[in-house]
Amino acid sequence: MKQLKNKTLATWLAFVGGPFGLHRFYLGGAADTLGWMLPIPTALGLYGLRRAQEFGLDDMWSWILIPLFGCVFAGCSLTAIVYGLTLQPRWNARHNPQAAPDSAAGGTNWLTILAVGSALLVGTGVLMAALAYGFEHYFTYALDHIDAQSR
Repeated sequence: MKQLKNKTLATWLAFVGGPFGLHRFYLGGAADTLGWMLPIPTALGLYGLRRAQEFGLDDMWSWILIPLFGCVFAGCSLTAIVYGLTLQPRWNARHNPQAAPDSAAGGTNWLTILAVGSALLVGTGVLMAALAYGFEHYFTYALDHIDAQSR
């Protein structure tokens, strides 16, 4: 019999390890293409954070790359919320078709609720911070160029 996919574990993997595709590998196996592609924008975003530390907050590449990481992290947090809020019969029908609709693997417990709440709180904060950082630096850059051209 195939191993049942636990909703709580999938929710935590999407929240904590989502930017590296861990939830995709858990649910879809090693052949999941999106799971292998998720680390690319994550690595670029982390490189942007590294550039900001090394070259300062006004580095153009960092304000382009950091929002990329924020969007990936927020998307994975949203995935964690969707996983955690999926009803037990629907979860089992999709991820555990060999199990009964009321199988415990698709059930919700306090750890699932904690993961959903954490994903909502942290994912929203990361997305807002990344977007604010990117937009603020973009508009500062654009205004500087407009000002320089008018001189």
